[in-house]
Amino acid sequence: MKRFVVTFARGFGSGGKEIASILAKNLGIHCYENRILTLASQMSGLDEKLFQEVNEKIRTNGGFSNLMRGLPRSRKYIARNEKFVSDDKLFEYQCEIIRNLAEQESCVIVGKCADYVLRDKSNVVSVYIEAPRSFCVQRTMKNLGVTKEVAHATIKKTDKFRADYYEYYTHGNYWTNPVNYDMTLNSEKVGIKDAVKLIEQYLLIKGFISIEDIQFYEE
Repeated sequence: MKRFVVTFARGFGSGGKEIASILAKNLGIHCYENRILTLASQMSGLDEKLFQEVNEKIRTNGGFSNLMRGLPRSRKYIARNEKFVSDDKLFEYQCEIIRNLAEQESCVIVGKCADYVLRDKSNVVSVYIEAPRSFCVQRTMKNLGVTKEVAHATIKKTDKFRADYYEYYTHGNYWTNPVNYDMTLNSEKVGIKDAVKLIEQYLLIKGFISIEDIQFYEE
């Protein structure tokens, strides 16, 4: 297995995070999402000189991945109900962590404009997962235990947050632009498990994994 990164962008309730998690488990690699934000938040609290000293020590000792694994992994269905407010320093630290992970290991990264941050890397596969609103509403109602009205509002606010976030940090690009991604999948039509299989097949075509890698982890 060659070193590679799969980035995921996803509409809220589309199952993108679940697809990313299953893919990572099947291939025996790590899936990073909220731990990136947690670590970046911790690092952004340091002054610049101290951050550089800590960053150098981390790189010398094998990168951010060991630190990331020690952070709690949220299993909750997280929604963004607030308005987007930019934090350039925090984003800068997120980018540093994402680039370091890409240099150190094969992994899956969900959100955080990772497709844009790693856009110049030849070993990156970027995926966008979307689905019809009705499908996303049903998943959100089930996962959050909310009414249909609340699910609609949550999807609308969260997707608006993600779109604004992406547009700001990519300097005007838009989040749902298919040109940004290697693959755009409709999770309702394809299905969660078959979406994972399609991505695995694409990784196989690109030469990042072998058929033995898929068979071993899915048996």
